[in-house]
Amino acid sequence: MTALQTFLTTPFLGTSTWLWLVFMAIVIGLLVLDLGVLHRQEREIEMRESLLLYSGYFSVGVLFGLWVWHQLGAESALEFYTGFLVEQSLSMDNVFVMAMIFGFFAIPRRYQHRVLFWGILGVVILRAIMIGVGAALVQNFAWVLYIFGAFLLFTGVKMAFSKEDSHPDLANNPVLKFVRRHMRVTDQLHGSHFFVRLTPPGENKALRYATPLFLALVLIELADLVFAVDSVPAIFAITQDPFIVYTSNIFAILGLRSLYFALSALMHRFVYLKYALALVLIFIGCKIFYHGLVGKVPALLSLGVTFALLLGGVVVSLIKTRGEKSVSSESAAEPPQIEAQNSQK
Repeated sequence: MTALQTFLTTPFLGTSTWLWLVFMAIVIGLLVLDLGVLHRQEREIEMRESLLLYSGYFSVGVLFGLWVWHQLGAESALEFYTGFLVEQSLSMDNVFVMAMIFGFFAIPRRYQHRVLFWGILGVVILRAIMIGVGAALVQNFAWVLYIFGAFLLFTGVKMAFSKEDSHPDLANNPVLKFVRRHMRVTDQLHGSHFFVRLTPPGENKALRYATPLFLALVLIELADLVFAVDSVPAIFAITQDPFIVYTSNIFAILGLRSLYFALSALMHRFVYLKYALALVLIFIGCKIFYHGLVGKVPALLSLGVTFALLLGGVVVSLIKTRGEKSVSSESAAEPPQIEAQNSQK
């Protein structure tokens, strides 16, 4: 066996290195296709294109699950599909927050895809760190799973009985205040640039400034980190295989970011989805304790229950809100732009 073959077959976090490389190659290929081919020009993404993009990402995720079935077996594939479904569902609340962030900074629709795209790179890194830490904790301290289970039960019950959340106070967000204190930030957008070089009045030297587009990116990354606190324990409650946990997370997030432009105008229709999500979290939390006290819940049953609960929440929501007009998540008018002279990305 050659050195290359040895490297490719060496397990990394319990899975052969070549499987990880295939996954990363697929993700990189999708991102290059997205930004380098489909969206080279800054433009507004309409609902139809958003749905087509999501269909493409969703299809790739489903095909990857079939490949996992072929390589790792049926149980791993079912766990992948369950994690894929749960992550997409739990992340839907993130759409509300992203819409509020874009509205707060008055980011035009034609620049929003750029923020979401570069945000994905941060998600890939942050989720890798969180899942790596979670996997290490579960492997060395099995009782951590019961903490995850209790946390999911608490979160599910709280979600089921909580009233409608108020809008977060973005103006007083401590991270936003920290960035503004430690970086020069322009008051207005400068096209699609995250950073620009401007010469302040009375100065001879151009200085680097962050733009509101960069601030929106920072807050969206922060929002994903907050939502990951719920979703990562939920996936570990389904499977403790880091490969399945990470790949299902990333494919789900890729699809949801592409679906943002359709969901942001339709989220008012999914009024009962939060109750379905609450039941899913309660089910997954109970499954952890059932596994420890009685035995493992079959992966097919877990997938079936999860799918049925979420489908029920979507169907009931669409029936109850039938005929309601869609509400745009942002103002139609675009803010005035001041293009920087001598600006650069």
